[in-house]
Amino acid sequence: MSGPAVSLYLDPQIRDWVLFPITLVMILVGILRHYVVLLLQSPPKKQSRAAIREQRALVRSQILRATAANSPLPPSHYNAVSQHLADAFNTGSYLKDGPAKSDAAAAPPNPLTDPAAMDGMMAGMKTQMVMMVPQMVIMGWINFFFQGFVLIKLPFPLTLGFKSMLQRGIETPDMDVRWVSSLSWYFLNFFGLNGLYRLILGGENSADSSRDMATPFAAAAAAPQLGQAQDFSKLFKAEIDNLEFSKGLHVWVADDVETRILKKYGRAT
Repeated sequence: MSGPAVSLYLDPQIRDWVLFPITLVMILVGILRHYVVLLLQSPPKKQSRAAIREQRALVRSQILRATAANSPLPPSHYNAVSQHLADAFNTGSYLKDGPAKSDAAAAPPNPLTDPAAMDGMMAGMKTQMVMMVPQMVIMGWINFFFQGFVLIKLPFPLTLGFKSMLQRGIETPDMDVRWVSSLSWYFLNFFGLNGLYRLILGGENSADSSRDMATPFAAAAAAPQLGQAQDFSKLFKAEIDNLEFSKGLHVWVADDVETRILKKYGRAT
């Protein structure tokens, strides 16, 4: 075989018993993976009322400080709310576990003893297994039964740079670059079926595992990180200083509003 005039003729049974089955299996496995991931996801655990109150108190203080330069509260009300939060933070009344006994006895929380963190780690590992194992099985199935098969010829011209990508497992330098091997067809489906999954399962689907394979550290970055438990006692102490500093930046939005309205809409007398 040499020269550009060489042509290949494929048996139609290759299309019926290799091309279509590989594509259909990958689509069905992707859909099955999506529903398995949904089954493995545990429902979010309910937080206690004290924990929610602890978080919302910090958010309330941050919102108060963020609106200090254009505050809807008059100075007296703003100072009263700011002082109330500062006193509550100082006494620790918003802490879910109550005020700390002593600073020396207070120890940072151990993330290894947090059931929520451990459950998050296990859920991430289960999801990764669901993503990785089916693809390994499909690749082994293709390599064992269909190694060296030529499946399809693309209907558009390509440069020689695509030869290594489209003809994996076939060592034929004279073959037209548009011919696609079975292993390359697997990779084309692996990275190209996301649009079909979006159409069938919606945008937020778990069928496309190419995102995790293309970025192997994405799952690790999205998983709950140990050692990042927030110490609200220290956050509250830092917030006291921030509230005191924001008092000097307070500007009431309705300050001298009558004069400003008359200047803008009133008539000169």
